[in-house]
Amino acid sequence: MTLHSMTGFARSQAVAAPWRLAWEIKTVNAKGLDLRLRVPAGFDSIEQEVRARLSGRLTRGACYATLTAQRDAGAPDVRVNEAALAALRAAIARVPLDANLQPASLDGLLSVRGVIEVVDSVDDEDTMARVFAAALASLDEATTALVAMRASEGAALAEVLTRRLDTLAHLAEAADACPGRKPEAVRERLAQSIATLAAASSALDPVRLHQEAILIAAKADIREELDRLKAHVAAARELVASGKPVGRRLDFLAQELGRESNTLCAKSNDAELTRIGMELRVEVEQFREQVQNIE
Repeated sequence: MTLHSMTGFARSQAVAAPWRLAWEIKTVNAKGLDLRLRVPAGFDSIEQEVRARLSGRLTRGACYATLTAQRDAGAPDVRVNEAALAALRAAIARVPLDANLQPASLDGLLSVRGVIEVVDSVDDEDTMARVFAAALASLDEATTALVAMRASEGAALAEVLTRRLDTLAHLAEAADACPGRKPEAVRERLAQSIATLAAASSALDPVRLHQEAILIAAKADIREELDRLKAHVAAARELVASGKPVGRRLDFLAQELGRESNTLCAKSNDAELTRIGMELRVEVEQFREQVQNIE
């Protein structure tokens, strides 16, 4: 299995005489699954089924699905309103004629509004059932293409995320091995600080200074942060390898990675360790930006 991106586009067409149908589906990033459908008049009855089919294939992202339907022009149904024509003829018969009036002609009578009705042909239930079935089949075709596109982009994102995690793991190891956090280096820095303070004022209690130094050293220890960084990186690797819809869980891990990186920088009292911490923060932010695209 592979990860899926939340962005994609697909289009499909179908013909169910006398109708021509076309679906366009576009998806973009979103916190959850947001389906927004547009279907022409007369196709409202399939909207619920469309939503069910899309939600069965997609788990996250804003999805815009639009159906266009065009009916080929057919021969109209021409009807003569015989009752209106008879009433018109009777009314004309009662009008006395003279030399200036001519008897009414048939084409003249038929041109009177309401005598002739032109009605567009209407599809029966069987025809529309066939058209609706074709529309849903075309939707499935477009959805399959959309999912394939999201999978392809997701596979590329998985490679990017794996490289980011490799870099994070390397930086965590570099921070762990940093000479500035070795006990002897910490003791030397603290001893220098205590000596400087003691030389500046004879009123300071050396014993109290040593106690405060021990507390500062304990607070500056980043062992827990490094352990959590490594654990979060390992968990993120498992999620990426699973290929399941894990975008939200990866986003949560990215937040935790950022929190540990920030704490590491805040605790650091060594220039090299601070530099590594800053690189960690940059990599975590770039990792989180990519995670925003994962379903």
